[in-house]
Amino acid sequence: MLLNIFLEKVMKIVLSLIFVVLPIFASSKIYSNLSLAQAIKILKKDNLEINIAKFNEKIKDFEHKIAQGYKYGKLDFVQLALRSNDAGNVFGFKLQSREASFKDFGFSQFSLTNPNILIVQPKDLNYPGVINHFQTKLHYEVPLYTGGKLEQYDKITSALIKLSKLDIKKVMNEKIYQLKKSYFDIYLLDSYMKNLNIIEKNMLKLEDMAQAMIKEGYAKKVDLLEVQSKNANVIRMINTATANKKLVLHFVSFLLNSKVASVSGNYKKVMPKTFDIDKILAKNIDIQKAKEGIKITNMNIKLQESSDLPVIGTFLEYSTADNHLFNAMNKHKSYTVGIQFKWNLFNGGVDMATIQKAKVENLKVKTQAMLAKRGVVLQVQKIKTEIKSMDFDIDSLEKELELTRTIYKNYLGRYQEKLVSINDVIIKQSLELEKVLKLKEVENRRSDKILELEKIANGEEI
Repeated sequence: MLLNIFLEKVMKIVLSLIFVVLPIFASSKIYSNLSLAQAIKILKKDNLEINIAKFNEKIKDFEHKIAQGYKYGKLDFVQLALRSNDAGNVFGFKLQSREASFKDFGFSQFSLTNPNILIVQPKDLNYPGVINHFQTKLHYEVPLYTGGKLEQYDKITSALIKLSKLDIKKVMNEKIYQLKKSYFDIYLLDSYMKNLNIIEKNMLKLEDMAQAMIKEGYAKKVDLLEVQSKNANVIRMINTATANKKLVLHFVSFLLNSKVASVSGNYKKVMPKTFDIDKILAKNIDIQKAKEGIKITNMNIKLQESSDLPVIGTFLEYSTADNHLFNAMNKHKSYTVGIQFKWNLFNGGVDMATIQKAKVENLKVKTQAMLAKRGVVLQVQKIKTEIKSMDFDIDSLEKELELTRTIYKNYLGRYQEKLVSINDVIIKQSLELEKVLKLKEVENRRSDKILELEKIANGEEI
């Protein structure tokens, strides 16, 4: 019996785990040959940091709704259930229930024949019996005039929604930049490995040539060892590049919140756009955020200035009471209507200091906006200059690479004719390898700078 109960509990736990774990594995996708355009769509939908930014935008939206709700006032339903023999409470309860009688004032002890009646303590009033009291009340209060506080809260929270939307764009642009950079890194690694594979094939041919010449007595074993050592170094570089590509794919998987096995596309060279500086300044998110910040600080000044103005509010209360719950509600009903005017005349200069603080914050944000604008201009000019410099470096390195390959082939032929040593050939091969590595490094930095420029301009196009 106990065994059956134990097995039943274990089965329930297992089934619960299955229902929890299965959706996790079902939702995990594996993408192969994923293009950059497809990856960007998935990123916008599934990236966790973007989703967090979207949650923040939702929070700001609800804060705006909260600010709007204050101007409609507040309606409370209050139900009291009391029991007391306190003289003040009992007399008050009876008045609220409209059931007070002359007996409650002590008139049951009143006698015209008693000359000392005025000094007799009324027992019914001072020592009443225990009484139950149930009061049902609706209380509604609404602000009529707040000096502009509620209006400014409404505007500020609305502006904060715009800021949160800009934050979403900023996070999205950063993640798209990282995704694009990863795709170009993968392409450059593929291109680098392609060149390394060509070099490896050349080294294998050189190895075969060295072995043949050793048999004929035209070369020594040390020549073969030098070639094999150099080939091993090339293979090591291929393995390192392969491992780096896997790391980049892991990072892409992290960005997309899904497994990415491979990507597709052949982005040979990123072409820089002719970005106009005025358009960049208009699109740049940091500058847009700075402008919104100025608007918010202007609203905050008006908000703080409203503290010097009066506040007017009104309320309406409807209630009914009885010594039994929900009894004779219509008979015992009552209402109270009121209005309140409140004006703070002095609080030690706190309001004035708060207003001045808001004005200083406004000046600070304006200065930050100016700094952000000039910083963007400087950054764009710097990136454009760097791109032009790297374009020149790439053209030069491509010509140098072509020259080193030609020299290597020439030395390979001269080695077959026994005019140069194997070491000379390996040195020329090393020069080719060095130029390939340098070229890919510059191409990688160039694509990175172009993508960074796109990010500054709030652009998503490849």
